[in-house]
Amino acid sequence: MARLFVAVWPPSEVVDALCRLPRPAGAGVRWTTPDQWHVTLRFLGETDPVEAEAALRELDPPASELRLGPGTVLLGRDVVALPAHGVDELAAAVLEVTRGVGRPPARRPFHGHLTLARLRRGAGRPARMAFEARWDVRTVELVESDLRPTGASYRTRATVAVAGPRPSPAGSSDRSAVAGEDGEPGHPHGRDGESGVDHRDHQGGGDQVEREDAL
Repeated sequence: MARLFVAVWPPSEVVDALCRLPRPAGAGVRWTTPDQWHVTLRFLGETDPVEAEAALRELDPPASELRLGPGTVLLGRDVVALPAHGVDELAAAVLEVTRGVGRPPARRPFHGHLTLARLRRGAGRPARMAFEARWDVRTVELVESDLRPTGASYRTRATVAVAGPRPSPAGSSDRSAVAGEDGEPGHPHGRDGESGVDHRDHQGGGDQVEREDAL
């Protein structure tokens, strides 16, 4: 058994742009790190990795352009995130092939997001930050989250390629664009084997979102 979720990861140019967002220090504010930035399509929980991998191999993912922004929002009382649009159909396709795997699917609607910070009780909310990015999703990944005292380490168990869109008039099939706050150049980043921070279901006010994956 392993703790699994299905996710989309941003390309390096989007990660670099996210690294340029301001991260003001504040009591009770915990900013996430580049290796933690992803958009969860479905959380599976503790389940058999072989069964999950077999289910994901049946996925026929629709071409999808993921759009972040246009700015940060507060989800519930304690998560600062960027809304993620354009992957509802992709999330539904993942749900369809994994419906019998892991924990029962959430009944609430899918709300894609990328978590930037988590707030402890009583912490002040960081100022809203403008940020927009879009990219053509190229892969969907089944990710294992290994909980440790220092956080969670991630390992990709399976990857499914997503068919690209029709080529643009310029002949390029890879499209990404970012716009946001000015800042210093981005920093190196990675994912596999690096530490993250685990988080569970949240029933606070505001939009209810799937948040059982790792920050």
